[in-house]
Amino acid sequence: MRKNIPILALLIVLLGIALYQNYGNEVRSFLGVGSDKKTLGAALAEGAPKPGSSSPAFALQGLDGNTYKVEGERDKPVLVNFWASWCDPCKDEAPDLVKLYEKYGDRLDIYGVNVTAYDTVEKAEAFVKEYGIEFPVLLDKKEEAYKKFNGIAFPTNVLIDKDGVIQDLIVGILPPKDLEAKIKKLLQSS
Repeated sequence: MRKNIPILALLIVLLGIALYQNYGNEVRSFLGVGSDKKTLGAALAEGAPKPGSSSPAFALQGLDGNTYKVEGERDKPVLVNFWASWCDPCKDEAPDLVKLYEKYGDRLDIYGVNVTAYDTVEKAEAFVKEYGIEFPVLLDKKEEAYKKFNGIAFPTNVLIDKDGVIQDLIVGILPPKDLEAKIKKLLQSS
């Protein structure tokens, strides 16, 4: 065991150098040194649309061949769900979104946006079939819409009111009752 200590120490030093070279500002900020530098997470959050701001506009083609738009005022509020077929939390959330669409689809648009830049159309189609998704599924083949929301994880849900204003941005999944409560609040305010 003692023979391996110098090798282990060297590996730790090399790992530290690699981390510092690649993430120096973030490491210094995390340690409280040079705190005038922004962390990567802070920089991403700074550019992300926030609740109370206008939603970024986008138009994407759906699996059904129609083009769907999110921009400005609309007839109904919309839940935009960014997902990928390989994402386990997306698989967990899919049945809940199907139920919410069945319950609120007359008053709420739900657009499932497959970030096809990280997926394939074939896998997206299989996912839609497996979970019985009936709401429009849009294909973000170049990650254009996802980037507008500074997407960092799947799923990401954005609740947008009839005026085109973001009411909530949810990274990850919520328990079904919590997501439904947010939808009810959105519907009451629209």
